[in-house]
Formats: sequence, C-alpha cells, structure tokens
Amino acid sequence: MAGLAAFAYYKYSKMSPDERRKMFDGLKEKGKKLVDEYVPANIKDKFMKKDQPDTASHFGEGSYYTG
Repeated sequence: MAGLAAFAYYKYSKMSPDERRKMFDGLKEKGKKLVDEYVPANIKDKFMKKDQPDTASHFGEGSYYTG
C-alpha cells in the first residue's frame, strides 16, 4: 500500500499545473455524477443546498460559544 502511495505522489509531483487542474476537474465531475445518480433527492435537499446561511455569522465577536 505504501508503494502505491509513493508512486501516486511521484506521478502527481511530475504533473504540470494544467494537468493537475484537469485531473481535479475530472474528479469533481465524476463525483457530481455519482451524487446525482445515487443520492436520494430528500438527502440532497437536506445537505446539499447552495443557499445555506453562513452559520459563523450567528456567533459574532465576543460570543462565548466555544464549539
């Protein structure tokens, strides 16, 4: 397993920035496709909203919330 990780790191380190961007863009598209195909609509509605409010704004400076 460590050999596979070392080989992947080697290949990644030899990639140009353009090749890295293409690889990540391809992975994002594949991930979106998998989510669209296999995640039920009710789960998508709950967890994958684009208009989520900024939860950090509920706890302004000076708040005693420690998380």
